[in-house]
Amino acid sequence: MITEIVTFRIPGDMDRDRVVALFEESAAIWRQHPKLHRKNYLYDPEAGIAGGVYTWDSIADAKEAHGAAFMARVAESFGSTPTFQYFETPVVVDNHSS
Repeated sequence: MITEIVTFRIPGDMDRDRVVALFEESAAIWRQHPKLHRKNYLYDPEAGIAGGVYTWDSIADAKEAHGAAFMARVAESFGSTPTFQYFETPVVVDNHSS
C-alpha cells in the first residue's frame, strides 16, 4: 500500500467556504473511484495550501488517477499546479474501522 500526498497553492482571495465547497464537489468523483482506499482533504489557509492525502495499492494507481483531467480540474478550480509525494505505507492504525 502507498500513501500519496498532493498539495497545491490556493488563491489568496479564496476563503475557507469556497475551498470546502470545491472539496465537496470533487468528493463525488473520489467516492466512485474503484482503486482509491481513502482520501483526506487538506487545507492550510496561513500557508495558502490545500490538497489531499490518498491511500492506494500502488503508485501506478495514484498516477493513473491524477492524470490530465485531475491536473485540469486543479488548474481551473485553484489556478495552480499540484505537487505529488509517494510513501510506502507498511503499517496502518485505524481506530475507527468497523
